[in-house]
Amino acid sequence: LLMQGSMFNTWKPMWVVLLEDGIEFYKRKADNSPKGMIPLKGSSINSPCQDFGKRMFVFKLTAAKQQDHFFQAAYLEERDAWVRDIKKAIRCIDGGQRFARKSTRKSVRLPETINLSALYLSMKDPEKGIKELKLEKDNKVFNHCFTGIAVIDWLVSSNAIRNRKEGLMLASSLLSEGYLQPAGDTSKAAAEGLSDTPFLDLSDAYYYFPDSGFFCEGNSSDDDVVLKEEFRGIVVKQGCLLKQGHRRKNWKVRKFVLRDDPAYLHYYDPAGGEEPLGAIHLRGCVVTAVEDMPDSKKYDVDNILFEIITADEIHYYLQAASSTERTEWIKAIQAVARTGK
Repeated sequence: LLMQGSMFNTWKPMWVVLLEDGIEFYKRKADNSPKGMIPLKGSSINSPCQDFGKRMFVFKLTAAKQQDHFFQAAYLEERDAWVRDIKKAIRCIDGGQRFARKSTRKSVRLPETINLSALYLSMKDPEKGIKELKLEKDNKVFNHCFTGIAVIDWLVSSNAIRNRKEGLMLASSLLSEGYLQPAGDTSKAAAEGLSDTPFLDLSDAYYYFPDSGFFCEGNSSDDDVVLKEEFRGIVVKQGCLLKQGHRRKNWKVRKFVLRDDPAYLHYYDPAGGEEPLGAIHLRGCVVTAVEDMPDSKKYDVDNILFEIITADEIHYYLQAASSTERTEWIKAIQAVARTGK
């Protein structure tokens, strides 16, 4: 989420974690210690928040000491999901209950002795760990990956779990903490919440280790074809958008191509040309809708602008042709930013 700074009134991308009794926020997902924590006891939430006219999908969390904290989501459904879960957590605190975002966590409890980091190292053991394979599906070749069934089978055989249902929970935890990554449409859809569980115990659901040599390519009869690193991913979405220049702040139409792995958004001259004019690396980025651009010429548009803030805090401003298209681009970029390299 984007979070407003308390001192200089600036907005920064933060990795936000909802706990049972508070909200922690980190500068990056991989950081070990949070930048801060907002207690939920005695707090209240206000959504939609209209305090910022040019920023959309903002909600306000007011702590017990009357301190206001502002967050911006990327689109309407994402904001409403955050607000719904935070309200539920506050109600649980007030009622003396334990907050659980998903009811499935109540039915099966993982042993408290499980160490995800140690388990991950065991899974990667060259001799006794999960074997990385080359798998094919939908005219695509997935290198250095494995199936969901292979993960659960390994967990069972290593006595890390008591049954496959518990294995699903443990594998989902490994997935949510970044120890496993989804590969392919089936596993990615589940990770995005389109299935009953984030992890799938299926033979056609593929996964890989984040620091492995995984890459995906199209089938080819030429075994000598070597794909460039930045172009080996599958095209997720493409189309023309207006892009604001970094130096002169002028706007130009560019053709954009979004690839899933590695996570790049390349842009081209729409008149033609195979070589891209540039690329935006999306891994760890934040993308949000905006209503206006700072320091730029105003256009006669209505809710069709969005902003990408990279992990290096470089800002890119883009304009879609419609609000529906903007939402589609935001959701696609978000998915790639979470799962691509």
